[in-house]
Amino acid sequence: MASSHADQIEEQLIFGRPGKEWQELRGGLTAREIHQQPQLWENTWQLVQSRRDSIQQFLNGVFRHPDLEIILTGAGSSAFIGVILEGAFQQHTGRKTSAYATTDLLTHPQLHFRKNKPVLLVSFARSGNSPESEAAVQLANRYCDTVYHLIITCSASGQLVQSQHIHPGYVFLLPAESNDQGLAMTGSFTSMLLAGLLIARIRELDRLQPQLERLVRYGRKILDNYSHSLQHIAGMPFDRTVFLGSGPLYGAAMESHLKVQELTDGKTICKYDSFLSFRHGPKVVITPSTLLVYLCSNDPYVAQYELDLVKSIHVGERGMHRIAVSENDNDCMQFSDTRLVLNNDAERLEEAFLAICHVLPAQLIGFFKSLSLGLHPDSPSLNGTITRVVQGVTIYNWPGPQTD
Repeated sequence: MASSHADQIEEQLIFGRPGKEWQELRGGLTAREIHQQPQLWENTWQLVQSRRDSIQQFLNGVFRHPDLEIILTGAGSSAFIGVILEGAFQQHTGRKTSAYATTDLLTHPQLHFRKNKPVLLVSFARSGNSPESEAAVQLANRYCDTVYHLIITCSASGQLVQSQHIHPGYVFLLPAESNDQGLAMTGSFTSMLLAGLLIARIRELDRLQPQLERLVRYGRKILDNYSHSLQHIAGMPFDRTVFLGSGPLYGAAMESHLKVQELTDGKTICKYDSFLSFRHGPKVVITPSTLLVYLCSNDPYVAQYELDLVKSIHVGERGMHRIAVSENDNDCMQFSDTRLVLNNDAERLEEAFLAICHVLPAQLIGFFKSLSLGLHPDSPSLNGTITRVVQGVTIYNWPGPQTD
């Protein structure tokens, strides 16, 4: 008798162990959702390809406004997607682009919306059920004379997709397997990030296929070649973790810090920063029980600044362990204890694509650290402080005047 789909999942090897073993530890969902990401990226690429004409038609109508402004928004991890993509959208669309969390748009809409400027509001949402998501859409409609909505989401049944307030707009629904069922956003984060990047560059989609193939190769290398090293590191007795990144990798550092903190139920306190900014006071957080993770740029100009910071850490408090994640074997590697090198040739992945795979080490560290602390990665929050969809948010009516 042929085995069922459930049986196949249980038998599938994930990080060297059958899926059933992770399920018994109540981490099966998260393990599978982390492990399947390279395939999910390929599926996302194919989906964007299949919908490129309709996406292009929508954007043609949006970009007929020469003074259009783009706002990238979301809450939590979804907001970090906007941080990573802010530069890519501005560079490749030629329109002023800003990333604001929905949580900021709700409290201070007058600082971010302008009445007389056409706006494309790009909303990222795993479930589309966060109360702030639709409220931000409604505020944009209220404040802006002309507003378009691009919804990038993982759930067809989410309130945001079902909203009556997203017209004129376009909904890009990712493959069903992107809608993570575990607490922490993993595949949903990276697939929405990839979709946003591809849509920002929809006119040059065919030229980006080699980038997609390289990204998938890097993702598989991290998951297949480095998961055991990261599991060993996760078993070390560190109680805080610092992630550093520059440019798009700064947003990757933001997501990385949240992932480890969520999956360990706050038992591992995390911080993120840029390499240059870390000198200006935050460097004091390094203690003998700190894990440092360097998300290295592949831009030689940027790498000079990163190397200077890494050297300064080397002659001071070094923390418990240092990990360097780099496309190539660069100079920062010699000052690190564990080196994750993704490539051996001279070709480079663009930084925005690099940010996608650079969050995988944090997902793995968070997953294995959660287990080492006796937690359940699929639902690590013991007292329910963190939920898959945020709870208890009251949306209040904004009493202020419309912006000028």
